[in-house]
Amino acid sequence: MTAPGPAADPFDRDFPPLSFDHLVGWEDDDHLAAFRAFLKSCEADALGDSKTGSFPSDEALALGADIDQDSARAFFERHFVPRCRYDPRHQGFVTGYYEPVVRGAREPSERFCVPVYGRPDDLVPLSDDLYRASHNDRVSARRNCGYELEDYYTRAEIENGALSGRGLELLYLDDWIELFFMQVQGSGLVEFDDGTQMRLTFAGKNGHPYTSIARLLVDRREVLPRQIDMERIKAWLRADPERGRALMHENKSYVFFRALGDEEGRDGPLGAKGVPLTAGRSLAIDPIYAPLGCPIYLMADNLLTETGPDFARLMVAQDVGSAIRGPERGDIFWGTGEAAGTAAGTTRNLAVFVLLLPAAQRG
Repeated sequence: MTAPGPAADPFDRDFPPLSFDHLVGWEDDDHLAAFRAFLKSCEADALGDSKTGSFPSDEALALGADIDQDSARAFFERHFVPRCRYDPRHQGFVTGYYEPVVRGAREPSERFCVPVYGRPDDLVPLSDDLYRASHNDRVSARRNCGYELEDYYTRAEIENGALSGRGLELLYLDDWIELFFMQVQGSGLVEFDDGTQMRLTFAGKNGHPYTSIARLLVDRREVLPRQIDMERIKAWLRADPERGRALMHENKSYVFFRALGDEEGRDGPLGAKGVPLTAGRSLAIDPIYAPLGCPIYLMADNLLTETGPDFARLMVAQDVGSAIRGPERGDIFWGTGEAAGTAAGTTRNLAVFVLLLPAAQRG
């Protein structure tokens, strides 16, 4: 896919403006779907940034969700200017994530013996969780011991019982691997045997840097780079449980969860600042470079979807992640369940990111 606009200095944070006519596939996109995702950010009052100025949230709220395609497209073209900082030497990269559906129980048993912990009260953050990717090279939280701060327990220490007996258990799963991947995704939908469900959302992390076990497997030549995906990683972990637990423990980072009430979790998992995520339209970004709520036109070659082999879609920045760092880095939220997990596990593509910034920033 040919990138729009002129090349720019890869270390320049200013994205040069361009015309909507330069956006490949723009006229064929579902602008109404993008507008409805954008509207969720407006409703959650998650907009506004000192660098880019205010987004037209009042105008979006005045229109409401019941508009047509033409009106939605006109809204974006009227209120925003596309800006792109493309350099073929430093192409962007997009991955995917999803909300897993797992089996669980409210009480421990021989089968359900893997605790899911809520945020402990002795966890002291040293930085804002919103910017956790920028602090992934250092300790970002510590443990209040009453007289001093110490590094918080690692994944291995927590899984070996460091937090047991403190009443932090929200529920129990039947698989350490499913807990690990639910923590990587940052949310989960737990199904109980009585037919009820509980939706979990990110509530904090222990402050240790996130380590990608996929990267470890590739570096150790256990899996070829072109073969790496979530299902292959899970198969490697399950093939030798002891070896698998040891590898997972190399990622010292550990995520704590919060249970969402029925009303709060009604519209799906929550992204940063409590915005309900929209499958195929919500994007996790680095908020240092793109403000939350920002519309971003994403173009990626060979990212197969129901619309064809190339991806060209208006997304909305509504989430963050420990591994999402840099100006042209994103994570597509694919939805809930197995099919979404398959899409997320195979999304690893070069991409072009076009930020739609307020027209007042035309410059």
